[in-house]
Amino acid sequence: MGMNKTGMYPGSFDPLTYGHLDLIDRGSKLFDTLYIAISKNITKDYLFTIDERKEMLEKAIEKYTNVKVVICDKLISTFAKEIKANFLLRGLRAVTDFEYELQMASTNLLLNPEVDTAFMMTKTEYSYFSSSMVKEIARFGGDIAKFVPPYIATEVYEKIKK
Repeated sequence: MGMNKTGMYPGSFDPLTYGHLDLIDRGSKLFDTLYIAISKNITKDYLFTIDERKEMLEKAIEKYTNVKVVICDKLISTFAKEIKANFLLRGLRAVTDFEYELQMASTNLLLNPEVDTAFMMTKTEYSYFSSSMVKEIARFGGDIAKFVPPYIATEVYEKIKK
């Protein structure tokens, strides 16, 4: 009998991009349950509040029965233990992500040996942009339609106008 595979995909999702959605889609097929854990990082300056990000994510995952959105306000390794996740799902866009992710994975494994990190390569069409890049393009009035779903693009433009 196989072990129940619970995955946790942590991130700030500010805003949620097609790259994130691709990972969520693929992760939903890999795990029995996948938690999208929105991190509350006090050192980061966010465009959207944690509740707004949660709302955007919940809209995006409506079609999945095994994906849940949660807010993570503590160490990832601690939170993973609480929700009984045995895997962290992380996306690798380019070699530049690798070193940071390797450090994170090793640290998390030391803090919680029951949780392993599963890496997925980002699809090529999503590997060249990040949430910060999307915000930057929008701030200068550029078109972000290639990077985020339409309802999120609208929210981003509205937020930036304020």
